[in-house]
Amino acid sequence: MSHEKIAFRMFLDPGHPDCVAEYKRRHDAIWPELTALLGAAGVSDYSIYLDEENRVLFATLRRSSQHGMDALPAHPVMQRWWAHMADIMRYAADGTPVVELLPCVFHMD
Repeated sequence: MSHEKIAFRMFLDPGHPDCVAEYKRRHDAIWPELTALLGAAGVSDYSIYLDEENRVLFATLRRSSQHGMDALPAHPVMQRWWAHMADIMRYAADGTPVVELLPCVFHMD
């Protein structure tokens, strides 16, 4: 099965004074049902990095060619997680986190 690597960024809420520490704390206690859901959707090798000065998150993940990521926004576990994170991240009007896909401009194996 082939995999695609994608990268994107998300944004912490600059108006929340402890958003960096809180983001780390919540991810240290990530829900097992969320990681299982992501894995079942074909997501693997998922990492999130933090530009603490600008409160920008940079993420990479691999997804299988048969991934089910498009169905994740409708899943109750994902909706609960997003609600759990909404007070410390930038969110769109539809209740989803602001995510900006990043194009790959260089890759080396």
